[in-house]
Amino acid sequence: MSSRKLQTISYPASGAHPYRRDEPPLAPFVIVLFGATGDLAKRKLLPGMAYLDQSELAPHIQVVGTSLEDLTDDEFRALAREAVDAHGTHKLTDEQWENFAKILTYVPQSAGPDALAAAVSEAESRLLAGYGSSDAGEVQRLHYLSVPPDAARAVITMLSEADLVRRSRVVMEKPFGTDLESAVGLNKFVHETFKERHIFRIDHFLGKEAAQNILAFRFANGLFEPIWNRNFIDHIQIDIPETLGLDERAGFYESTGAYKDMVVTHLFQVMAFVVMEPPTALEPRAISEEKNKVFRSMLPIDCSTVVRGQFSGYRELDGVARDSDTETFIALKVGIDNWRWAGVPIYLRTGKRMAEGQRIISIAFKEAPRTMFPAGSGVGSQGPDHLTFDLADASKVSLSFYGKRPGPGMKLEKMSMQFSTQETEQSNDVLEAYERLILDAMRGDHTLFTTAEGIESLWERSTDLLVDPPPVKMYQPGTWGPNSIHQLIGPNAWRLPFEREWRERRD
Repeated sequence: MSSRKLQTISYPASGAHPYRRDEPPLAPFVIVLFGATGDLAKRKLLPGMAYLDQSELAPHIQVVGTSLEDLTDDEFRALAREAVDAHGTHKLTDEQWENFAKILTYVPQSAGPDALAAAVSEAESRLLAGYGSSDAGEVQRLHYLSVPPDAARAVITMLSEADLVRRSRVVMEKPFGTDLESAVGLNKFVHETFKERHIFRIDHFLGKEAAQNILAFRFANGLFEPIWNRNFIDHIQIDIPETLGLDERAGFYESTGAYKDMVVTHLFQVMAFVVMEPPTALEPRAISEEKNKVFRSMLPIDCSTVVRGQFSGYRELDGVARDSDTETFIALKVGIDNWRWAGVPIYLRTGKRMAEGQRIISIAFKEAPRTMFPAGSGVGSQGPDHLTFDLADASKVSLSFYGKRPGPGMKLEKMSMQFSTQETEQSNDVLEAYERLILDAMRGDHTLFTTAEGIESLWERSTDLLVDPPPVKMYQPGTWGPNSIHQLIGPNAWRLPFEREWRERRD
């Protein structure tokens, strides 16, 4: 089996990969994929597992898919082939696909716990037989719950009944609870079966290269860390508009809305990376503790600084109430009550059917005095200096500032310095977010995952908004949301749409 791995990734001259350096090789894993025929599995999980299996990053794996559909192994492989071809960011050759297909099996959930246990046992036997010895150690299990939140309890119960808890880790998708009471109850229920160190609450935004680049920019550079505080930063924006609608997800979204679906599970997690204190070490426990300190320092959400919106036509979608008050858009102001950030507003915005699809973090610096510049010079006319992170897969960073326009006189205009991972020799090595997070879960690395304490803190600070939310305001599809968002952020302005375009890679 070990000869089947194909070198699809370039490595440093030493032959070592960062994931492998100073670490023993991982034991083989059986990945049990619940919801294996769902949208997330097709778009992200199956293509990601196919790539990891064919690279040298992951240990040897077997994938056991399970869902409500009654499929054969061959029918599941056909579904997986279509998913990999349609959505995979790393294209597989025919040989690579055949290798991946050999490790795919399927068992319908209707077959019950015993059938699932038998399928996992057979997959473990194949892994051990492939090594030809017991040197690989015991086969580990990774249970990925790509299921709706209300199905999580049933899956955990099934794993317990199937005796699949030992040697196991469980990955849970968002949202984790819908309020403080439900999150506490779900944590308590899951902890009856799995220890906290074996639970991985996933947020794919933190798996993106650019999100982790925030840590590098902040803590590895003397240029930025000394000014990363309320004395130099005026405000922060985290802006994640989406052009996508809801399609078949409208029924699920009706009971969730933009705040529960995106803000608690994604935007707040990214915010913690931006504002947390330096961890004592770049390791999971230290980083999780600093993130949790941010959540404990958050002021309760003030409903007067929240704008909820709903795009026109949402109420006509299947599964949506004709008088629905569910928000498909939300913008809000958040405060962090600690010495570093006291008084610095943090603005968050996300929504469906908006003008552009972007994933942007903007750090706005306080403006310098302008008295030395003549009237009409242009200084200050295009807003403050910004450090901008683009969380898209290209992982871009931009620093904007004022500079003199060539020519006579003192005319200033905004300039920028930009960087993208596309410009590096390692651009082909970038892992897609789910690929990285699946690998981290197998490694037992909690750095990019949320904790029980953290998620409960966020729901606690959301109580007032959940109990008595402001009414939704209508906005037209293809716009930036309700007009009242400009009063929310005033006297500042939203960064999107940008005043300039990102530069693309030049070959």
